[in-house]
Amino acid sequence: MEIKILGGGCPNCERLEAVTRNVVEALGIDATFTKVKAMPDIMAYDVMSTPALVVNEKVLSSGRIPSKDEIRGWLEDLAG
Repeated sequence: MEIKILGGGCPNCERLEAVTRNVVEALGIDATFTKVKAMPDIMAYDVMSTPALVVNEKVLSSGRIPSKDEIRGWLEDLAG
């Protein structure tokens, strides 16, 4: 699973990454994390606000930090 955290490295971006890594570890999912910080690269995902969570090239959230339960549900669905 490929997970991308979109954002300039602000505290909310770091928090989103930490929460997502925690869920990935708890689920035992094999995932690769990438930080996308360059504005042109972020804009390519049609995201208007950060932080944003992208899993397997699908934008799951933007402009907020989803709860662990939300992230867990999304990752479980995608891990299928």
